Amino acid sequence: MKWVLCAVWLLTGLLLTEITTARPFPRRAHRILFLGNSITYAGTYVADIEAYLLAKYPKLTYEFINVGLPSETVSGLSEPNHANGRFPRPDLHERLDRVLTQTRPDVVFACYGMNDGIYLPLDESRFRAYREGMKWLHTELKKAGARQIVFLTPPVHDDPQLGLNGYNRTLDRYSEWLLAQKDTLAWEVADVHFPMVRFLENKRQSDPSFKLAADGVHPGELGHWLMARAVLGYLGEKVADEPTAQAALEKVASAKNVRADEIRRLVGQRQGVMKDAWLRATGHKRPEMAVGKPMPEARTLYNELERQIRAVRVAKKGRP
Repeated sequence: MKWVLCAVWLLTGLLLTEITTARPFPRRAHRILFLGNSITYAGTYVADIEAYLLAKYPKLTYEFINVGLPSETVSGLSEPNHANGRFPRPDLHERLDRVLTQTRPDVVFACYGMNDGIYLPLDESRFRAYREGMKWLHTELKKAGARQIVFLTPPVHDDPQLGLNGYNRTLDRYSEWLLAQKDTLAWEVADVHFPMVRFLENKRQSDPSFKLAADGVHPGELGHWLMARAVLGYLGEKVADEPTAQAALEKVASAKNVRADEIRRLVGQRQGVMKDAWLRATGHKRPEMAVGKPMPEARTLYNELERQIRAVRVAKKGRP
């Protein structure tokens, strides 16, 4: 009887450990894919998310894959004279199948909308193309076997003359529609748009000239952190009060007693290599892009950087 009770207690303990083990993504999820346009391609928010989670969960292993493509839309729309007539906007429809076939993601984050309204006032035909594109994307990701799909609302647009009262009004509407799909279609949606709007509004009360993006579109390091912070918050991480990515990473790394600066540096280096390699491997129609390394060469670099990152994740601060 005593052996039976011990076995029950042991099994119960194992089950409780299994249930309560903290993790940001579903069990057995490994490949985390980011789809989007130039803001995703820039990748700072992706690297911030990856570095934070690697520091927070040193026993878990994930591969973060950034295939953001500048100028891209999910709506298939392009203005007549895009890029001064050099090329039309790339359309996600053209490359998605190749991306999913090669990356085989378990979790997908997708951030579209900034380019889909073509930087014009709200128009029903353009809005419909965006809605249909997002529904198509969700269907394709489900068909490909993604276990978790998280849409991100488009980042804030800060018009040089009109501020938040210009094209951002279009993005307000796109974001409201996307957020409504949490109830309408049971989608997962992480809001980056309205937190960025509120941050700008608050900052401008004391500094009317404050900017998150010098050109109104592409956020700097702080803007990317606001995006990353919103995504991490959606995943259950308590980072709402962290003013910068470095502060958030240092706090979690300190709790784990690992070196935050090295994790961030190595993750950024690896993301820089792999995003261009993945674009080369999966193919696209956008000209004027850096030519990435062939995937076998990139994989060799990835594995070496992974070895260094693992060493940092388990190394105590102050040790070599």
